[in-house]
Amino acid sequence: MRVVALTGGIGGAKLALGLTRLLEPDELSFVVNTGDDFEHLGFHISPDVDTLTYTLAEEANPETGWGRRDETWHFMEALERFGGETWFRLGDRDLALHTFRRTRLDAGATLTQATREICGKLGIAHDVWPMSDDPVRTRVRTPDGALAFQHYFVRDRCAPAVTGFEFAGVETAAVNPELVTALQGPVRAVVICPSNPFVSVDPIVDIPGMRDLLRGTGAPVLAVSPIVGGQAIKGPTAKMMRELAIPATAEQVAAHYAGLITAFVLDERDAAAQPAIEALGLDTVVAQTVMVTLQDRVDLACAVLDFIDRLRADPRPAHG
Repeated sequence: MRVVALTGGIGGAKLALGLTRLLEPDELSFVVNTGDDFEHLGFHISPDVDTLTYTLAEEANPETGWGRRDETWHFMEALERFGGETWFRLGDRDLALHTFRRTRLDAGATLTQATREICGKLGIAHDVWPMSDDPVRTRVRTPDGALAFQHYFVRDRCAPAVTGFEFAGVETAAVNPELVTALQGPVRAVVICPSNPFVSVDPIVDIPGMRDLLRGTGAPVLAVSPIVGGQAIKGPTAKMMRELAIPATAEQVAAHYAGLITAFVLDERDAAAQPAIEALGLDTVVAQTVMVTLQDRVDLACAVLDFIDRLRADPRPAHG
């Protein structure tokens, strides 16, 4: 039986790596947000796909979580001399991946096909599927107008206040056909990794038909909270929630996923919120969700899989 894991970038990739240590390639597949994708310097940049790819290949920069380890920056230094755009940094080794992807896309390959080839060349056996082969582009609404996600996130360093989000193209995007096929087989569970609910997970589940596909498996659908003690471990999730007048709590993350998930994993520091989350009609488990070491990643993955097995063994109605 297969576990299907939905993920964004750094935070989700940590749990993803832990899951690969426990599940074989035919037992685990990943669906990755591509709302962050954009065209830059002639390349198709796919930040979340690349972060997961480098993480699973054990090539990720251990200091930043994104990009490649042992990177050099001669290209960016030379580009700066020409007055080129250097706000989005592409390392010399990273450029090889982007050049390969650009070449394959120009030759008619889909993003899924190009991603499969990249993963194969990096020794990744587990499936890594972009959420769609159709373009979906996240835009962040601010008081001064909407910003392309990478302009908000990287160029402006998340400084503008957030008033909402839009996903250009999502209405006409199709669910990745590889995922559709996979969900026709037996599914052990759907896991939403600890990624930003608004800009990493919502672009995935807002694709027409995606929610029905995930719920229609009849398997547990659980989310791991990206909020611990009122803070986001990585990224601007907590800042976004405060600016949207949403309390930055695990309970609010669970409520955001209401109607999609059946179970929720929250951190030990948020154990007091467990009754309120169960009142939403969700089964819950408390675990250590902060992942600093590889062992932390494996331990959380083990806790998630144990929780799934308990849910499957006792398919009683959810709390509430």
